[in-house]
Amino acid sequence: MAVQDQQFLWGVFQKVDSDRSGAISSQELQKALSNGTWTPFNPETVRLMIGMFDRDHSGTINFQEFGSLWKYITDWQQTFRGYDRDNSGSIDQNELKQALTSFGYRLSDRFYGILIRKFDRSGRGTIAFDDFIQCCVVIQTLTNAFRYYDTSQTGWINIGYEQFLNLVFSLKQ
Repeated sequence: MAVQDQQFLWGVFQKVDSDRSGAISSQELQKALSNGTWTPFNPETVRLMIGMFDRDHSGTINFQEFGSLWKYITDWQQTFRGYDRDNSGSIDQNELKQALTSFGYRLSDRFYGILIRKFDRSGRGTIAFDDFIQCCVVIQTLTNAFRYYDTSQTGWINIGYEQFLNLVFSLKQ
């Protein structure tokens, strides 16, 4: 990473680290992020992202971890904007289907309806940026867990009830 990129990131890091502790808490990250609406960034999405990039398991993000988190958020923002065809600031069911299909998922229209209902916190039938990240991360996490049991790669698994519960509750989401 270029020196000027490091300096830029350090400046951003210092703004987000409002208590000057040298680490970013989930509360600080939530305040710093914007989903394009006037509502706070989804706390569950913030928790997921902290968990993904908190390599030292401190519950916070230090400067080294912040570079990866910043790239992750920036990449998701570009992806989101690319599928928000009408520039509404949110993703509708059709746009969500286009996005997930491009990621390699083949899901039914009925299931896309379920995803919209699950991740639409505003009740408008669309998904905001922060909820889009959460939706995609949850689907990827569940897919990875499913693939672990789909050893023959048929798209089918045979597990018992307790295995299923163990699978769902042990996911790091």
